[in-house]
Amino acid sequence: MLTLNLLPSSSTVTFSKSNQRHPITTINASSLSNPNLLEIRSQNQRNLRYPSSSSVFLNKPRGAASHLAETSNVNKIHGYPNPVGASSRPRPTCQIHDSSTNITPFNNNIINHFPFPFPSAYYSPKPTSHIPRATASEEGESEVSKPNKTLQLALVFGLWYFQNIVFNIYNKKVLNLFPFPWLLASFQLFVGSVWMFFLWSFKLQPCPKISKPFIVALLGPALFHTIGHISACVSFSKVAVSFTHVIKSSEPVFSVVFSSFLGDAYPLRVWLSILPIVLGCSLAAITEVSFNFGGLWGALISNVGFVLRNIYSKRSLQSFKEVNGLNLYGWISIISLLYLFPVAVFVEGSQWVEGYGRAIQEVGRSSTFYIWVMLSGVFYHLYNQSSYQALDEISPLTFSVGNTMKRVVVIISTVLVFRNPVRPLNALGSAIAIFGTFLYSQATSAKTAQKDGGENKS
Repeated sequence: MLTLNLLPSSSTVTFSKSNQRHPITTINASSLSNPNLLEIRSQNQRNLRYPSSSSVFLNKPRGAASHLAETSNVNKIHGYPNPVGASSRPRPTCQIHDSSTNITPFNNNIINHFPFPFPSAYYSPKPTSHIPRATASEEGESEVSKPNKTLQLALVFGLWYFQNIVFNIYNKKVLNLFPFPWLLASFQLFVGSVWMFFLWSFKLQPCPKISKPFIVALLGPALFHTIGHISACVSFSKVAVSFTHVIKSSEPVFSVVFSSFLGDAYPLRVWLSILPIVLGCSLAAITEVSFNFGGLWGALISNVGFVLRNIYSKRSLQSFKEVNGLNLYGWISIISLLYLFPVAVFVEGSQWVEGYGRAIQEVGRSSTFYIWVMLSGVFYHLYNQSSYQALDEISPLTFSVGNTMKRVVVIISTVLVFRNPVRPLNALGSAIAIFGTFLYSQATSAKTAQKDGGENKS
């Protein structure tokens, strides 16, 4: 800190520094009348009032080197030698970085209130990065991790597709022998519930904290999940698996319609993308060999149930984002089982014993029937578990595209296994509907990207 003492003309003007780091230079007061010195002082005052890019005194750091340079200039005017260690060329002495100091390039008001200069590191026009660059080994590890990530995603997608195909095949085989979809759907939910209790009991999956508000928030989504699941099973029991999946590909149509009624706005390209879906599903329904109104209505009601489940989940489960997708699906399955089984007993219970006897006679061996039922239940839960794991690893757009391709794979696989007759117009309608779901996923992803971009700008 510099102190200026003004004394009478016979005295001297003394500049002193509290830390005594540099020698004190004494200047005669009479020498202030020197025109060269006055010119320097006037120039300094102008720089204080109107700082330029080359000379900023209040907003630019002044270290010890700049102080010595100014002292050197004054001494040269009056014929005094430079102090020890001073030169005409300023040399920075040190830089102190203190992370606790909250001074930024924009805290000029704070800087101006301090009488001592700040190091330039605090308000340099170009901030210095303190993050070290990755070493060669780290870069090599990141390059190696990319193929591993791709392999992991390929494995997740492969399991998802494989498990879905196995479920659809054995689910249809059981329904062909034992046409009681309410009991089979209840058993599939039961297997999923037991599976989740197994994972939670052996700490293979962290068990979420259960509270009354959480259970209440799940009642709505679980109800709509129950409606969607049982309706799909009813459709599978009435018509070919391929036809059910073609109709279920129209789920985006119901999603856009119901979301619009609830206040969501969709651009024109989203509405245009659902037109091929409607056209393709209509063409496939007209030309379907195994067409049945019960199967058609079951697939359509299943779409409504799953769409309402998704919409209701977003609204009622906002306060429980800490629960991951697999745990959420597990509790939805448990509550859905409690919803469905009593109704199944009421609707079909009186026919189960007789239907079981006919199924055993037709298949020949009871163990074969049990294995088929068990496989339908296990793989129903597994493919849903894999879908949630895939959604955690990839973006929603990639998931939507993958789900579209999954329907294509399932349709082709079931047609080959059950040798369902397919007419050319039926195949064309199915292709148009599937392509429409792809366009829908692209359009909705663009809408989401624009929304996120708008939020970031605001």
